[in-house]
Amino acid sequence: MTKSWRVPVALVALTLVPAVAGSLRLLELAGGPQLLPTNPRVDASPAPVVVHVLAAVAYAFLGAFQFSARLRRRRPGWHRGAGRVLVGAGLLVAGSGIWMTLFYPDAPGGDLLWGVRLVVGSAMAAAIVLGFAAIRRRDIAAHRAWMIRAYALAVAAGTQAFTQSIGEGVFGTSDLSTAISISMGWVINAAVAEWAIRRAPVAPGNRRQTKVIRA
Repeated sequence: MTKSWRVPVALVALTLVPAVAGSLRLLELAGGPQLLPTNPRVDASPAPVVVHVLAAVAYAFLGAFQFSARLRRRRPGWHRGAGRVLVGAGLLVAGSGIWMTLFYPDAPGGDLLWGVRLVVGSAMAAAIVLGFAAIRRRDIAAHRAWMIRAYALAVAAGTQAFTQSIGEGVFGTSDLSTAISISMGWVINAAVAEWAIRRAPVAPGNRRQTKVIRA
């Protein structure tokens, strides 16, 4: 496997667990067998979950390949076209997540996780809008940074599969432990995103382009 594909493949692997879980939930809602614990909130209002799962799977898998430098160089048209799809899918992920937080009652995690979900959903939507605005003015560095941040928040469910399992094993299943363990997934992904943004500088040509536009 070439170096250019290691990150996309790793990101796809990270999102497999939540993608499979979401697909099983959609299968249940479509009349299939019950394979996951019953969720009365979802059964009462399934539309936001359907939107969230479909948009999240598309955003996670398509977005992973935006991290391939070779693909960006060889297929710039594909990168731009996929990016437009990702803006719409990402906003659907954030918007449906916020809707479910506001209107699904008695979700696990209590008020703390309720507030964290609102902050994360709003931050993801804002990052997508800022990233789109940056590329419109050809600020490549800012576009890259904001889109990495948005993607990191969106795919945190993969990280949360590990943090929540560890949290429940160590601290039990109280609202506080659930809120902390799920929140840690977002914190870890956000930290990795900031590390990635600072680790890989924008190519010299892109830096010059950014400076000209900002001048």
